[in-house]
Amino acid sequence: MSTALFWFRNDLRLHDQPALLAACASGARHLVPVFCLPDAQEATRWGFARIGPHRLAWLDDALHDLALQLERLNCPLLIVSAPAASALPELARVLGADAVFCEEIAAPEEQAQVAALRAAGLQVTTVWQSSLLDPQALPWPPQDLPPSFTPFKQAVERVRLAPPEPLAPPTALPPWPADVKVPAHLRGLRPQQLERDEVRSSLAGLTAGETAGLAHLARYLGRKLPDTYKQTRNGLTGVDYSSKWSPWLASGAVSARAIMAQLREYESVHGANDGSYWLWFELLWRDYFRFLHLQHGSRLYHGRGLGQLPPPAHEVQAFECWRKAGTGQPLVDAAMRELAATGYLSNRLRQVVASYLIYELGGDWRAGAAWFESQLIDYDVYSNQGNWLYIAGRGSDPRGGRRFNVDKQTAEHDADGAYRRLWAAAD
Repeated sequence: MSTALFWFRNDLRLHDQPALLAACASGARHLVPVFCLPDAQEATRWGFARIGPHRLAWLDDALHDLALQLERLNCPLLIVSAPAASALPELARVLGADAVFCEEIAAPEEQAQVAALRAAGLQVTTVWQSSLLDPQALPWPPQDLPPSFTPFKQAVERVRLAPPEPLAPPTALPPWPADVKVPAHLRGLRPQQLERDEVRSSLAGLTAGETAGLAHLARYLGRKLPDTYKQTRNGLTGVDYSSKWSPWLASGAVSARAIMAQLREYESVHGANDGSYWLWFELLWRDYFRFLHLQHGSRLYHGRGLGQLPPPAHEVQAFECWRKAGTGQPLVDAAMRELAATGYLSNRLRQVVASYLIYELGGDWRAGAAWFESQLIDYDVYSNQGNWLYIAGRGSDPRGGRRFNVDKQTAEHDADGAYRRLWAAAD
């Protein structure tokens, strides 16, 4: 094999990169790392942009960091401005390549992208690498995954299933082929950055990319914040109430296995506690939503989900009030303003606003999931779909959905009104 393409997807890192190492071990003499930019103009069926400015800004920083690291290995990152299904076959012809290596993503659109490349004649090798646990090491085949999270967790803990050790980053990569000119129409610019003084950040001082993500992980553990995580995890404001690992996990800048390895090392020094256990617990939830995709695939994207309820109606006016923070419910509107202004929202408030859309406004859960996809800097296709299905009672919740009493949530989590004042409407 002369030249191979390595297609970065939701794995913008060099550490713990089995797919990249597979490309290096393939015998290819030349390697071209590629990232295909999303179409910032693409609209959803609900009438708004598929990917909003905060997600683009976070992606921009992550790509910048990845590009710097690849430059140090003398193997530059090629950013292209066309969809993978059209750009990669054309690149392969220009470069004389016939092989593509990438991570496996078990969601319908991402599966269709790979199918299109294979239909174009490319040999595509996909490697599953986004989960903490190896799906092949589970106590059952993926298609026999338990229908809810608790028996899944209990079985994993009963057999003491441990994740594989994270892999070290490569110290060298095959070079680009010599004297190759990439067509100008394929060369993309990095996403347009937001002016940072125009953004009210919910993640003050945090930036995207592998370098920043690993530094944040080290600081979090160094400050012994796992010890208080269980007590603070339902906070609404600030950085330290939760781990804030999700933005780097979502872009793949930091792997779940790297996080878990360092958390176990932390426990070996400082001792395990409720907080460190809860971090493991939530990484298991992240895995469960991934494995649900291996089990059910595109069914998770149908209006019915995994249940028997009819597809939901879509109340356009109510949905617009919800996403534009105009419901008149103070906590919900404050949360939707934070989301729109920063691209982030606490886990507690994500559940509250999702429940409000579904149960109080009669909204379509798929429209809510699409709005989160557009806005969240930590958007993850597996977790976003899984959580919205869970709240709507169309996924893995054995209780048939989660309806939150907003007044009760307000009294428990914003009794002094500080959060609502922080994100009150401008006069």
